[in-house]
Amino acid sequence: MLDKKVSQLINEQINKELYSAYLYLDFSIFYEQQGLDGFANWYMVQAQEERDHAILMLKYLQLNGEKVTLSAVEKPDKELNELIDPLKFGFEHEQYVTSLINDIYAAAYDAKDFRSMQFLDWFVKEQLEEEKSADDMIKKMELFGNDSKGLYSLDAEYAARIYTAPSLVL
Repeated sequence: MLDKKVSQLINEQINKELYSAYLYLDFSIFYEQQGLDGFANWYMVQAQEERDHAILMLKYLQLNGEKVTLSAVEKPDKELNELIDPLKFGFEHEQYVTSLINDIYAAAYDAKDFRSMQFLDWFVKEQLEEEKSADDMIKKMELFGNDSKGLYSLDAEYAARIYTAPSLVL
């Protein structure tokens, strides 16, 4: 049986992961409208990953006999004007998600809920990758995004990203 606070925080995180998917879908739409199909693809793949994170958490709660309660997913509220805006908002959002995962981990640690800590280890590592990717995208855009050839190359790079299901086994 999971600690009640840990269970509640994971349940809440399901909604936040679905919001992340919705946010990244919005970023994908923005880039598609700008004619940057590669950037749009990158964020479409990211949206799929976030949805899968929510499903992993949902399955974890179910495997532990916990009730899953879904709540409404908020509409993304970021105003996107410049090509770099989604990148900066994405990085800020990943830092926020990292803080949420850390809060759940801390609650599991306090409750000596070792099973949940082991489950959350994957998400802790994943957030390191997410923040690094988001930061790298900003740096590349700042370096090359003002040059049309550079932007074209970045778009081609991001077009090559393919979806890979998470490797976390429950």
